[in-house]
Amino acid sequence: MTASPSTVGLSSEARNLHWLLSNLVEEVPGILSVAVVSSDGLLLLSSDDSRNTEARDALSARRTGPRGSAADLATVVSGIGSLTVGASKLMDFGPVKHTMVAMDEGSLFVMSISDGSLLGVHGSAECDMSVVAYHMALFVGRAGHVLTPELRSELRQSLETESTGSRR
Repeated sequence: MTASPSTVGLSSEARNLHWLLSNLVEEVPGILSVAVVSSDGLLLLSSDDSRNTEARDALSARRTGPRGSAADLATVVSGIGSLTVGASKLMDFGPVKHTMVAMDEGSLFVMSISDGSLLGVHGSAECDMSVVAYHMALFVGRAGHVLTPELRSELRQSLETESTGSRR
């Protein structure tokens, strides 16, 4: 397996997490974008924006709102995560496991990973919500135990390096 430019220099755990995320996007039809967000709302990992371009282009032709960048998805996922945690505490029903929002033109899924980190998936209107939720649960099961504070720091640092390099 050849490392993509964004994974060069990363630890094996970080490369494995990138691989799991890419695998999630490739295996599940209808996924437009994916973001892993830390408990403090920072983007840690996101799907490659070049994937699923046909579905994204068709969706873009019909909508006038945000285009679904990784930062936008991270912001929405963090906000929904925070809102549902507050609701959970208010209702005293225990921790939130997942949240699904179905809209006319697509859906949004948010699932807890560990330590308050969240997995967010933006899906097309055609995606099968149960298939997406199943594959998200698999991702969370595989990624949850490796998403340590050290790995979160490495992923965040990698994104910052990547974004400053792309601005030059």
